[in-house]
Amino acid sequence: MKIVIAGLGIIGGSIAKALKKYTDHTVIGINRSRTPVEKALECGAIDEAGNIDSLRTADMLILGTYPDAAVSFVRDNAQYINKSCIVVDTCGIKSEICPKLSAAAAEYGFVFVGFHPMAGKEKNGFDASEADLFLGASSIIIPGNAPRDAVNTVASLTSKIGFGRVIFTTPEEHDRMIAFTSQLPHVLACAYVFSPQCPNHNGFSAGSYRDVSRVANINAELWSELFIENKQPLVNEIQTFIDNLTEIQSGIKKGDRKELAAILHRAKVIKEELGE
Repeated sequence: MKIVIAGLGIIGGSIAKALKKYTDHTVIGINRSRTPVEKALECGAIDEAGNIDSLRTADMLILGTYPDAAVSFVRDNAQYINKSCIVVDTCGIKSEICPKLSAAAAEYGFVFVGFHPMAGKEKNGFDASEADLFLGASSIIIPGNAPRDAVNTVASLTSKIGFGRVIFTTPEEHDRMIAFTSQLPHVLACAYVFSPQCPNHNGFSAGSYRDVSRVANINAELWSELFIENKQPLVNEIQTFIDNLTEIQSGIKKGDRKELAAILHRAKVIKEELGE
């Protein structure tokens, strides 16, 4: 296939590198600023820099941008996208953008398939991208109204570039789960490092501090967009966390060791039963 990637940040750049390492597809890169394109050309992550004409002949267009930018790119360029092209987003929220991109696909004749690669780093940009970023990761696919053969094409492609598991779901279920598994930990990490004790942690911290604080090294612009566009599911998860935290706090305040131990044991059982 001829695959155009619009947005060569950590995700788009990693997809480009993985495609060149593990497949024979032609990869064309488009980016708002020129530097990532030049770097991608230099290291062989893409075969050529793209333009409007590239969209006219693309078999697949992968959007490696923020959610709002993905929708804007498609709206601005929908008239140029090849009618047989499969357009794939990589955004971390789906209920907000999948209906918009599906509507554009229906209007202009191309196919849209939602996709969320469950992989990443604390760092961003093309310099942080790597060909093996997706090895063993989950590939979440939102088929929507796309034909089965297009969905299968996307699923097969993600498997070829290293994803270990493919999950098919709806935008609503995706966003409910991502609020818990991804967004809440970022909220927690940010709240954790706001403690006045944080600057003095050196010498007093080990694995627990690193585990909890790791994702506080956050891309504020991206995550604020993701949080707000997934507002209700995330607010619900935060409230559940506050309720659970309050229960533990209450147990500590009471000084009832037996009651507190029972609360903590419930968490241990849940974690052991999950096995991971």
